[in-house]
Amino acid sequence: MKILKGMKYRIYPNIEQQYKLTIQFGHARFAYNSTLSAYKDYYKETGKSLSFKDSSSRITRLKCNDETNWLVQADSQVLQQKAKDVATAYKNFFEGRAGYPSFKKKHDKQSIRYPQRVKFQNNMTYLPKVGYVKTVFHRPLEGIQKSTTVSKTKTGKYFISVLCQIDLVVTAHTNKDSKIGIDLGLKNFYTTSEGTKVPHPKLLKKAERAIKIAQRKLSKTKKNSANRRKARLHLAVKHEHLANARRDFLHKQSDSLTSEYSLIGTETLRVSNMMKNHCLAKSIGDSGWAEFVRQLEYKAIWNGGIVFKIDTFFPSSKTCSNCGYINKDLKLSERKWFCIGCQTILDRDINAAQNILNQATAGVAEC
Repeated sequence: MKILKGMKYRIYPNIEQQYKLTIQFGHARFAYNSTLSAYKDYYKETGKSLSFKDSSSRITRLKCNDETNWLVQADSQVLQQKAKDVATAYKNFFEGRAGYPSFKKKHDKQSIRYPQRVKFQNNMTYLPKVGYVKTVFHRPLEGIQKSTTVSKTKTGKYFISVLCQIDLVVTAHTNKDSKIGIDLGLKNFYTTSEGTKVPHPKLLKKAERAIKIAQRKLSKTKKNSANRRKARLHLAVKHEHLANARRDFLHKQSDSLTSEYSLIGTETLRVSNMMKNHCLAKSIGDSGWAEFVRQLEYKAIWNGGIVFKIDTFFPSSKTCSNCGYINKDLKLSERKWFCIGCQTILDRDINAAQNILNQATAGVAEC
C-alpha cells in the first residue's frame, strides 16, 4: 500500500540565505496574486475559468516583460507551482471544500514549493537559488521524495516539509480485538465507552488574557515603526505557542488511542454548522475536533486499525445503551438522566460513547 507522508524539519539559513529566501517568497507571492487577479478578470470578461496552461504561460511571459523581468531571480518551478496553487484553490472552492481564494499578504506565513531538484546531504539541504542550508534531521527521511515545501512562520522560523511516497505494509493490530467508542465534548475533550474522561485542556482560555494584552499593545503602536514590528512578533509568538500546545495535545491523544485499540467508533461532526452557535463557537474552535478525527483516521491505518464514523443524525446521547429507549426530551444541560425503559441512571457522555461503540461494531460487521 502506497501512502504519502510528510516530514517536517527545522532549517537555519544564514543572513545571505535568508535574503535569497525572501526574494523567493516575495516573487512567489507576486506570481500567486497576479495569477489570482488574472483569474478574476478573465471570469468577469468571459464567465469562464482560466486554464492552468494559460496561467502558466502567462507567468513565463511576465519574466520576459521589462516591468516584471525581475521574476527571473526566483526559481522557475516555484513560480509555476504558485500558478498551480491558484488552480487548486479555485477547484476546492467550486467543489465546496474551501472558501473563495484570497490574495496573499506580506506579513502572513510565507511558503514556496519545489517539485524537484532539492538534495539532502548529511545535515544540509540544497534549495535551488538558495544553496545548502543547515538542517536538523530529528528523524530519517523515508520513501521516495515527491516535493519539498519551504516555509517561514510569523515568528521568523524556517522549516522544510518533505512529502514522500512510502510503501506501507499494513499488518493486523497488536490488540486486534480491542475496540472503543469516544464521545467528543466541551467539558471533557472526549469520554470513552469504558468510562474514561479526558479533561478538555482549554488552551485558548488559558492563553487568552496574554493574547489580548499583546494585541492591545500592537494596536497602540504606529504603523511601520520598530515598536510595531516588535509587538507583532510578540503577538505571533503567543499564537504560535498556543497552536503548538494544541497540536501536541491532539497528537498525544490520537497516538494513545490508535496504538491501543483496533476499532475506534466516533461521531460524524459537522463543525461548520456547530460554529453557528455563537455561545459555543470559541470553545468549539479551540477544541480541534476535525483535526483530531483526521489524525485518528490515518494513524489507525498505520497501526492496522480502523476508525468508524456513525451516522450524523443518530441520537447517541438520547438513546439508552442498555434497552434502546429514546429520551426525546433530554436537554443539553442534563448530564445524567433516568431511563424509564430499564430503570437505569445514565451518565450522558458515557452512555453516548457506548452507543457509538455499538453502532461502530454493527457497522463494521456489515461491511
